[in-house]
Amino acid sequence: MMDHVDKILAQWRRERPELDVSAMGLLGRFARLRTHLGREIEKTFTDHGLTSASFDVLAALRRSGPPFQLSPGDLLATTMVSSGTMTNRIDQLEKAGLVERLNNPEDRRGVIISLTPEGLKRVDAAVTAHVANQQRLVASLSAEERDRLDALLRKFLAAFE
Repeated sequence: MMDHVDKILAQWRRERPELDVSAMGLLGRFARLRTHLGREIEKTFTDHGLTSASFDVLAALRRSGPPFQLSPGDLLATTMVSSGTMTNRIDQLEKAGLVERLNNPEDRRGVIISLTPEGLKRVDAAVTAHVANQQRLVASLSAEERDRLDALLRKFLAAFE
């Protein structure tokens, strides 16, 4: 079974046989998979009136458990974005009626971000569809292959984190 990356690697091996392009193959496949998977995942979020960025915030609030509230700092800690980006995301979600800013009872200078009832309804529907979509996207791998790949990716990611 050949993929697009195999063709690129064959060209490099022909033109520069002294180079070990095996890492290029691995990382090229990651990049191509990221593009394909990202496109499929975005479709699911779009069906629920969300983007991956807005889902990220709503999902963090939902995972926090009742009362589905976090400080902006706690939200920042769950993502890899700047504080300005997080503020923008919260602003957009607030305009859409999916979150609200509440006074922080423990710190009068601060706020707490809370899911609205509509936000809870929307994120629950989106995460249900998202999980089903993720299962569809990995269906070409057996359960054993998924476990092995997951273990390898965990090891690889741990080296960066």
